Amino acid sequence: MPKITGNKGEWSELYVLLELLADGKLYAADDKLKKLEDIYFPILKILRDEESSKKMEYVIEDDKKVELYINGKKCKDISRADLKEFSTILYKRIIEGDKERAFEVEEASRIMPEIECTKIKAPSTDKTDIRMQLQDINTGYKTICGFSIKSELGSPPTLLNASGATSFQFEVTGINDGDVDIINNIEGRTKILDRVKCIDERGTLKYVKAKSKGFSNNLMYIDSYMEEIIVSSLLFCYRTGNKTCSEIVDMLEETNPLGYPKRGLYEYKFKKFLCAIALGMTPSKEWDGRDEANGGYIAVTTKGDVLAYHIYNRDYFEEYLLNNTRFDRGSTSKHSFATVYKENGKYYFDMNLQIRFIK
Repeated sequence: MPKITGNKGEWSELYVLLELLADGKLYAADDKLKKLEDIYFPILKILRDEESSKKMEYVIEDDKKVELYINGKKCKDISRADLKEFSTILYKRIIEGDKERAFEVEEASRIMPEIECTKIKAPSTDKTDIRMQLQDINTGYKTICGFSIKSELGSPPTLLNASGATSFQFEVTGINDGDVDIINNIEGRTKILDRVKCIDERGTLKYVKAKSKGFSNNLMYIDSYMEEIIVSSLLFCYRTGNKTCSEIVDMLEETNPLGYPKRGLYEYKFKKFLCAIALGMTPSKEWDGRDEANGGYIAVTTKGDVLAYHIYNRDYFEEYLLNNTRFDRGSTSKHSFATVYKENGKYYFDMNLQIRFIK
């Protein structure tokens, strides 16, 4: 087979497929990403479409084998013991692999033909990275669910990628062209914080709008004031240097910029925002409020555990997201933000949102 390379996150998706087929159970996680030994979902089959003409079903028949069907026709039996051996090898290679660049796994030329895979990750047009049929151990109910996959085996993955659609526009009043030159000439690792500080010293920032009307509309599905909460969060981040989502929520609760009548509302709404990003909402695509990854979220831990936050334990998932994410800085030049600019005689400054997991 031709040479196949991938980064740690991409190889992790193949690892999840092998590990779940070998184990036959999808275990739930608590809010600290620890396995809940008594909460799991038996896996009946995993569905994978590498291309429109090749629909694959891995049916877990018994403790010893998996039956592979391609386009509805049985292709072969695969030993679950072999699958476990494959997943163990792949986990070791991922750990050893290059942290920054794509790399090849030598054993893939033996592993992938055994499971009839030609790609290390199945194509996906939404948040769903893997689909499987699960059975509820309490009710016996069977359902096909889609899950998003994130891996802790490589660099901390992003939850929300920076783009032009994640920029928010502020008007800057009380400054002149000379101030603009001074602000924009500030460079260095902390230039965004330093530029915001300089603006605050010389003028005033006033929020105008989200640069993307689509993103603004999507945020309204979560909460009618979600956009204002995000803007307040960005200001806290770039004025104080605090970046973790839990720190920012604490500051929102303390200062109460929207005048809520009780504590806890900012945390509740921010958790819903993070969960929406993880399971379905993207800034640049019209969203209807539904979870695209309708089963939930699968995480690969540093120890190689494959654990899930199913819709049944969404509270744990939301708590995990809040305590394990932070605001991150995308490229200021690539995404055109953090520079004062002039339009129709007025000065503006854009802030950009990116959220990344904490290692």
